[in-house]
Amino acid sequence: MALTILDGGMGQELVHRAGRATPLWSTQALVDAPELVRAVHQEFFAAGAEVATTNTYAVLPDRLAPYGLADRLEELTEIACRIAADARDAAGHGLVAGSLGPLGFSYRPDLAPPPEQAAEIYASIAALQARVVDVLLLETMSSLDQARGGLMGAQIAGKPVWLALSVDDADGTRLRSGESLSEIAPLLAEFRPQRVLLNCARPEAVSQGLPLLAGLGVPFGAYANGFTKIDPRFNTIGATTDLLSARKDIGPDAYADFAAGWVGDGASIVGGCCEIGPAHIATLTRRLKPRAAPPSL
Repeated sequence: MALTILDGGMGQELVHRAGRATPLWSTQALVDAPELVRAVHQEFFAAGAEVATTNTYAVLPDRLAPYGLADRLEELTEIACRIAADARDAAGHGLVAGSLGPLGFSYRPDLAPPPEQAAEIYASIAALQARVVDVLLLETMSSLDQARGGLMGAQIAGKPVWLALSVDDADGTRLRSGESLSEIAPLLAEFRPQRVLLNCARPEAVSQGLPLLAGLGVPFGAYANGFTKIDPRFNTIGATTDLLSARKDIGPDAYADFAAGWVGDGASIVGGCCEIGPAHIATLTRRLKPRAAPPSL
């Protein structure tokens, strides 16, 4: 299978460019600076990315309601999807992946609603995204129940579904819930997502977990983050990414080394998550898919 290059982390790119972190995180740019979202998509395509992931990770009812924006979910979803599609069209190639982030909060699957309830929420959002996107990408699913709820809801939209699981930073063979990563096999057999990935964990943890996906019969890949660790205070809606710090040792070359290892393990789709920017994707592309690489960023 040909290698696909994903984009990098939209949310932290927006924080860096805006010069501030807010409780709305990446959604803030959809409200007051959509041109920044467009620019990030364009730079990732220029760097060699073949997928634009919509800026909808946090466009969820439980993220918007505390800030009086629940009634704008459909509007913000459409804006984000259209911006990504326009960037793809301007690039002349690639896919648009509709991001469906975790309900409850990132890295806290214990805060997520039960699968049946989550499925209803995801189904309504997936239906909105499906008007524009090519695939639906369930991101940072950190427990078996969280993944089940996402898969149940996303499958209703009639689009291919990619499932991205987040593993424990200290033990990449386990989901953040503590469950064994290998226990995802029955869900893959039941729902048959088109691809399964590991995301938003340390690259070292991803390297630990990826071999467990290799024998499950589904095309697989990875996109890690560049955080030092997840601060325990970063566990509720309203927390900002000021609580998280970027590693100094995960520059473009070092990250590409990790990605090359993942491809060596059989990964057919690689990219980046939080703190992995256009320069990382450009280096990764030059290393792993040189014929498609841009001459420079």
